[in-house]
Amino acid sequence: MTSAGRFAPSPSGELHVGNLRTAILAWLFAKGTSRDFLLRVEDLDRARSGAEAVQLRDLAAVGVRWDAAVVRQTDRVTLYADAIARLTAQGRTYECFCTRREIQEAPSAPHAPQGAYPGTCRRLSHAEREIRRATRPAAIRLMADVTEWDVEDQLHGQYRGVVDDFVLRRNDGVTAYNLAVVVDDAAQGIDQVVRGDDLLPSTPRQAYLATLLGLPVPEYAHVPLVVNHDGARLAKRDGAVTLGDLAAVGVSADAVRDLLLGSLGLPAGSLESALPFFEPAKLPRDPWVWKNPVPEMPAR
Repeated sequence: MTSAGRFAPSPSGELHVGNLRTAILAWLFAKGTSRDFLLRVEDLDRARSGAEAVQLRDLAAVGVRWDAAVVRQTDRVTLYADAIARLTAQGRTYECFCTRREIQEAPSAPHAPQGAYPGTCRRLSHAEREIRRATRPAAIRLMADVTEWDVEDQLHGQYRGVVDDFVLRRNDGVTAYNLAVVVDDAAQGIDQVVRGDDLLPSTPRQAYLATLLGLPVPEYAHVPLVVNHDGARLAKRDGAVTLGDLAAVGVSADAVRDLLLGSLGLPAGSLESALPFFEPAKLPRDPWVWKNPVPEMPAR
């Protein structure tokens, strides 16, 4: 199978410039290592009507091209069910009936972050599970036999993170992200994952799960986010941050692409023309502060 990198947006709305910057980086990393570049729509949750088409249009507008047909998670639920069945057959899953509030209020294991699952339902007897099934549908959790796992990241080096009994399938029947992303990457031959560094803490869980399923662990590169002037992660509430909003105030997609390339220390122009100058080791390591390219009109 051909090795590949990917970009995998959730179709919950328009992409903002931070998303587009990460997509450009994922494309540059893939093409800079002679990999294919694939696009996967992660539509298991939070899908908004029409959002996928707008996202694909905006990616193409800034020069991001993909090398195969777009894959959608909703077409792959059988793969996820098969993976959970394999883990269950190995005795590595259990039902969980806890609410979010119960998890937040439960005592955490020593050194575990707030919200890490403390294993409450792992210890339920058969009779206790029967009682809870009558009142609440169960989520399916992984029965982890480690509490930490190491991953190697191209930009961050070795990273050790918490592994708890994380959810594989929610109690509404939707496959959880941590399982879906592992199964999808392996099925598509994705051996390079480039994404925002806010996702680095969840990566040890995914790498550990891949090893349990006998799947290869990709190479990782978690890149800095785009932030607003207060240092918070960029969001649509920060003004003109999507291609649509920027076009409405006279900023073209080409101009946005050039701004994003400039933020990476790369020359303006097409992604193909910037590729020879791309060196991961020289990438900025700090978040990039978004400054609206349209100056405010002076008050009258």
